[in-house]
Amino acid sequence: MSPNASAPARLRLALDMFATGEGLARQRMRRLHPEWTAGEIDARIAAWLRERPGAETGDGDGRPVAWTSRGV
Repeated sequence: MSPNASAPARLRLALDMFATGEGLARQRMRRLHPEWTAGEIDARIAAWLRERPGAETGDGDGRPVAWTSRGV
C-alpha cells in the first residue's frame, strides 16, 4: 500500500490484518488443543484480546494520557 492511500483503504487493510491474525490464533489453538470446542476457543480469543500484555492501557508505549480530539 502506498503512503498516499486513502484513510478508508488503510482502515480496511488494518481490519484485514486483524482478522488474519485472529484466524491464525484460532488455527494454532485448534492444532495445539484439538479437544477444545469452538466455544472454548471463542472464549479464549476474547479473553486474550482483553487481557494480553499491553491491552489494559491501549497497547501504546509510554505513559497513558487522556485522549483529546484535535480535529484529525
